[in-house]
Amino acid sequence: MHASTKRTCLAGLIAVILLVLAGFVFQHWQTWILFTATKAIGYGLVALGIITLMRGGLVSFGQGLVYCTGAYASGLMATRLGVTDAPVLLVVGMLASALLALIVSPLIARYRGIFFAMLTVALSMVLYGVLVKMNAIGGSDGFTLPEPTFLGWQPSVDYADLALYLLAAVVAVVASTATRLYYDSMAGLVALAVRENELRVEYLGSSVFKVTVRHFTIAGALGGLGGTLNGMALGHIDPLFSFWTTSGEFVFIAVLAGYISVSAVFLSAMILELVRSFSNLYFPETWQLILGGFLIVVIVFLPGGIGSFWERVKEGRAARAQAEQEEGAGS
Repeated sequence: MHASTKRTCLAGLIAVILLVLAGFVFQHWQTWILFTATKAIGYGLVALGIITLMRGGLVSFGQGLVYCTGAYASGLMATRLGVTDAPVLLVVGMLASALLALIVSPLIARYRGIFFAMLTVALSMVLYGVLVKMNAIGGSDGFTLPEPTFLGWQPSVDYADLALYLLAAVVAVVASTATRLYYDSMAGLVALAVRENELRVEYLGSSVFKVTVRHFTIAGALGGLGGTLNGMALGHIDPLFSFWTTSGEFVFIAVLAGYISVSAVFLSAMILELVRSFSNLYFPETWQLILGGFLIVVIVFLPGGIGSFWERVKEGRAARAQAEQEEGAGS
């Protein structure tokens, strides 16, 4: 096992422990944070898929497609088949969205830039239009989900938010750890080369088309996880899960986080949820203005996103250390 793999797995283990401890602290202090954090994790998972695409030089403006697919697939299984076990529903939502992404990706993988982005928006809005017309599953009103269970255990009302948060935290850490390991693998590093020079990658024997299909499928699986998780957290699913404004929020989180760090997406998603919550309370008409101003500040001072902050700190330390060495050698 490589040293980087060990570090990634160790970081994931530490993250699980810290998130679980934080959950129990908030349960006895501010329970509303558990619901907010669970929603943020769901959004972060979808944004993590967008970051995977960004590493290959693409941006999807229509991730509501897979977000909604995962939510509806798991939601219909819960309401029509009576399967309420949360881990099972997460797997169903993930597989359904990954399958849809695998089917769709060959149709759009040859496009780049704004063409790719607009095609994903179009597909997302097609799904929205279809779901609005399907009165058998609620139409534009959607439908309500039963309370989830956890491996057969039904938590009480007081602990339902904590149970779902703990599951979300574990899923987030496992997904982000697996994604980080993929980024550091040979296949993941090829994606960065695609971002810089597609033609050279083709000359070296790698297929840009296959990289795009793989990344869109991974993004689909992550989007399905996020949609299923937020469907259970909200207790209700409707076609707005696939609307273009929902997809825009995912892009906002991805841009705010940057494509360097996998953990930054969850921090960015939490920032979005907190700003939205407090701004709706105190500035209900201008919360988008506050959020946009914050994004501008991040872009100006951290062009690589929040995830680039630690990299800049390390570069600054390395530059100072080198300057001190040169100064010592000169004296």
